[in-house]
Amino acid sequence: MRIGVIDGQGGGMGRVIVEKLREEFTENVDIIALGTNALASSLMLKAGANEAASGENAIIFCSSKVDIIIGPIGIISANSMLGELTPKMAEAISQSPAVKILIPMNKCNIRIAGVRNEPLPYQIESAIEILKNIIRGE
Repeated sequence: MRIGVIDGQGGGMGRVIVEKLREEFTENVDIIALGTNALASSLMLKAGANEAASGENAIIFCSSKVDIIIGPIGIISANSMLGELTPKMAEAISQSPAVKILIPMNKCNIRIAGVRNEPLPYQIESAIEILKNIIRGE
């Protein structure tokens, strides 16, 4: 299974996601770190991703090559992450046939009804649980 982890700005969320994925699934998954910038990609690679790429073209190209995409909800919103997530990136991610596991962060002016504002570690654990259910076929 190929999992694309998409993050930008400082890459901190992506780093934690990759660390948790590597902890949970060891070498049973192929993690592709997709950063909106080189710093984000580098941090995710150091955290245990198998491969890393950064920038608009890499995200557009790889979005259709992974089975699952994990990242903050802003990755499907044009011009989020202080403009790092371009409209073309958002379109490619949204149209990807991959299952998307989106972490609801309130930083991109997106509010999701019914979702509590929990600390990031809790949100990432919830994303990992969703991924486990997908892998088990639930």
